[in-house]
Amino acid sequence: MLFDFQAFVAELREKEDKKQIVEKYEKLFWEIKWSIYDQVWYTEYLLLFPGLDYIKPEELKDDFDWELLQRLVIWSFSSDYELKEDKNKGWKELYIAVKSWDQSVVKTVSELWSFQVLRLYEIYVEEQMNLHALKAEDENEKNAIDQERSMRINRWKAVLETIDREALTKDAKKDQESKLWDLMWKL
Repeated sequence: MLFDFQAFVAELREKEDKKQIVEKYEKLFWEIKWSIYDQVWYTEYLLLFPGLDYIKPEELKDDFDWELLQRLVIWSFSSDYELKEDKNKGWKELYIAVKSWDQSVVKTVSELWSFQVLRLYEIYVEEQMNLHALKAEDENEKNAIDQERSMRINRWKAVLETIDREALTKDAKKDQESKLWDLMWKL
């Protein structure tokens, strides 16, 4: 995999403006010496979201943990997402929308380059570490973060409930038309 969590943490430790993220996280929880899948913010929150299959860049499909990326996107407070059925491809596209001041950028994961995917991992992992530290430090922040996460859980549940509704409706309509034609030929 191209994203190496331990290497990223080591890089954060070396940057003067970022090392406090790791130091604070480790002070509040424990030393970061295991994989990303062992981090408290992953086990307590990101695992709440089952991943759905979506289109990935063909040349990168084996280079990243795409389910992890999807979970990071869904939990992120710094971006928004949409999962849409691509009627031409027959698969779901994961759209990521990022707002910065007065600009908004929307990209599908399938059109991203490896350096962009790596940067998303870095942004989202850093965000999760910061959020978890904030929760541990301040009760008001904890309540605000928990409330936002609860809204994200409800949104993802709605996505899961409705993602195949259009396809099911289309299949039901075709089935109905087929039965209607069968009845017409029997008359």
